[in-house]
Formats: sequence, structure tokens, C-alpha cells
Amino acid sequence: MPQSASDTPSREPVSYESALAELDRLVQALESAQLPLDELLDSYRRGAQLLGYCRSRLDMVEQQVKVLDDGQLQPWNDLS
Repeated sequence: MPQSASDTPSREPVSYESALAELDRLVQALESAQLPLDELLDSYRRGAQLLGYCRSRLDMVEQQVKVLDDGQLQPWNDLS
């Protein structure tokens, strides 16, 4: 049985990769339509938290890349 968000405390993920893996598990559980309504809502909320975390991490990385490229975000195909 998939682990629900109610079984997992709302805590900050250890890394972007762990957040993405947990988000993937939650999406699979949500898509299975086998969760009780309360667990479904908890899983949705946790997924929204994880999505926000992933977006903020990606934004931070983008800002670091801009700094490394003198304030200009270069397309990946131009970086070689």
C-alpha cells in the first residue's frame, strides 16, 4: 500500500531529488484513486508543498547560473 502524506510528517525535504521522488510517489498514489478522501487531501497538500520546494530550488539554481554567466541566462545549447 502506498505511503500517504498523513504517514509522512510535513517536513522540509533533504534534497531536490528526494522531494521529486516523494512527489512522484504521491502522484502515483493520487492517480490510483485508491486513497480515502482524507488521505487524498493530505497527499494533495503535501504534493503542493513539495512542488513549491522544487520550484524554489530550481529558481535558486537559475539565479546562481545567471551570476556565473554575468547576469545573462544562456540557453543550454549555447553553453558548449
